[in-house]
Amino acid sequence: MIDPATQTPPSNPYLVLASAIVLPGSGHVMLGLPARGLQFLFFMVILAWVTTKVAPADASFIGRHAGGFLIYALSILDAYRIARVRHAIWVHRTGPDGDSTGSGAK
Repeated sequence: MIDPATQTPPSNPYLVLASAIVLPGSGHVMLGLPARGLQFLFFMVILAWVTTKVAPADASFIGRHAGGFLIYALSILDAYRIARVRHAIWVHRTGPDGDSTGSGAK
């Protein structure tokens, strides 16, 4: 069992969210998952390129790169979700009851 007093707190989910919004993939890097961030970045570029080739010529910038923006939005949500889950687990383990083995019912 991990001693909650010696466990370092995870990254702040809102800081991870802000980082992921500003620079794609950086939220995953903050979480210690650089390969996952790089995968999102790779697919973002690939799908933006594919959408550019498929979209009509009179489409707006966002319309021409919609695939990339979709992956960008998914990467933001993914980084934030991972950060929230890690933070919730950390709060639960360091709470007043600690990591109890009970069912949770009082």
